[in-house]
Order: sequence, then C-alpha cells, then structure tokens
Amino acid sequence: MTKKTFVSALFTFAFFPSYDKAVEYLAEKLADPEDWDFSDASKKTYSILKNYLEHTFRKVQSEGKISYTTKNDHACFNTGLVTKNLEPIYALFETYKKPKAGKSNPQFCFKAFVKESDIQFLKIFPDNHPEIADFFQKPEDLIFNPSCKLIPQIDHIIGDNLARFPVHIQALDENERRRRLEGAIEEVKKRVKTNYKLAVPQFYNNHIQLLLPLNLTPGSPNPDLALAIYKLSPDTYTARTCLTLKMAYNNARLIVKPQSAWLKP
Repeated sequence: MTKKTFVSALFTFAFFPSYDKAVEYLAEKLADPEDWDFSDASKKTYSILKNYLEHTFRKVQSEGKISYTTKNDHACFNTGLVTKNLEPIYALFETYKKPKAGKSNPQFCFKAFVKESDIQFLKIFPDNHPEIADFFQKPEDLIFNPSCKLIPQIDHIIGDNLARFPVHIQALDENERRRRLEGAIEEVKKRVKTNYKLAVPQFYNNHIQLLLPLNLTPGSPNPDLALAIYKLSPDTYTARTCLTLKMAYNNARLIVKPQSAWLKP
C-alpha cells in the first residue's frame, strides 16, 4: 500500500517567511509555558507545538472559524493557546504580496502570533475574533465509564501495529507477544475501573477516543504503548489499535495539555 504524502493545510493556506522563529517566539515568549518537545529530543524543535498548530488549523478551517476582514486582505484564527494571563492567542495573516512566478501561491502570508489585546491586531480585527476549535461536543466522552465492558480486538492490535511495539517486544515469539498484550490489557482494565482519570482523551480522525497505558515489560513502572479505546455501544468499549507514547501525546494535546502521571512529553 502506497504511503500518502503529507500535505500541510497550514502551509497551503499561507506562506511563512520564518516559521521556526515564529514558533519559537510563540513557545518561549508568548504562550503559557509548557513542554513542546519530547524528553529524548537532542535540541528544541517544538515538534509537539508544530503538530498542534497544523491540526488545530485543520479543525478550525473545517469548522469555518477563520475570520477575514471585509476587504479580505487579512485573516486570523484562534490557536487555542493562551498567555500566562489567560489572553487568547491568534495567528494573524495578511495578503501575500510577493507571489513567485510559475508556482501555486497561497493567498496569505503569515504576519505574527499575537495576544488578543495587541494594538496592531485590534486595529485590523476590532471585533469578529474567531472561536477556538471544537474538538468535542459531549463532555462525558472525555471520561471513562467504569460500568462499561472493554473488549479489545487482539489480532488487529498486533497485526496492524507491530512496528509500534518496543523492539524487545517485537523480538518475542508470537505467542509471548500475545500473552504480554492480553496481560497488560487485563491489568489496565482493572486499574481504570478504580481510577477513571487513568484514561486520557485524544482526538483522532474526527472522533474522541480514550488512551490507556499498556505495561508490556515485566517489572517496569513505565508504559510501553497507549491503547486507544472507543465506544462501540452505550455499554461497551473496544480497541483496534495502539499508539506509541509520542503519537498518543500529540493526539491528546489537541484537546488540552494532558494532566496525567503516565502520558508526558
């Protein structure tokens, strides 16, 4: 099966003269501080923040939450991030004035990340400030229901996701991998029924799912994978896939900064 080529919706919408510097400013100077790189990163690239901005933009674009001036010469969207003082932060764009010949040029050029009270922003957008992306409609979807059954699809989880398993687990024979996975799922089923906060919500493929930690390595306190579960019926969860912890954090961060003891950057 041919792997799909990734096309950035954000970069299709606008030209960014210096994206890395803009993201660094957003992370270090403007937004309320948080970890935007994974702990094993050798240098700061703000990979979590870049993923967040791309997918947040896709969501606000699909919801029609990009605001435009009456002359259509400026645009902005709500990043969903806030300053230390809880001011909303917007991405501001202006008409792209230097199109390159022979290329398909975007209509807009990125101008700046700005807080709501920024005077230059208010001169352009005195009102019509766009709302944040709506990643969920039912708050109850964000919380695990302990009265529900959890029935995983073991064959599918292993067959389609083996490359996501730690190398030392991949090296085991098929039966041992299955035993490890089944044991980890049974353990987390018991744990989440007594601590519903163990389940972390994620946004994936336009749906809310819940993530549960899977400990496949005996004696290790740290999870190896995240099990993605979703409602099959009002009283039953199922699971067809597992994610690496980096994939899980990126998906979970779209909704809110995870306040979890097990899912961290």
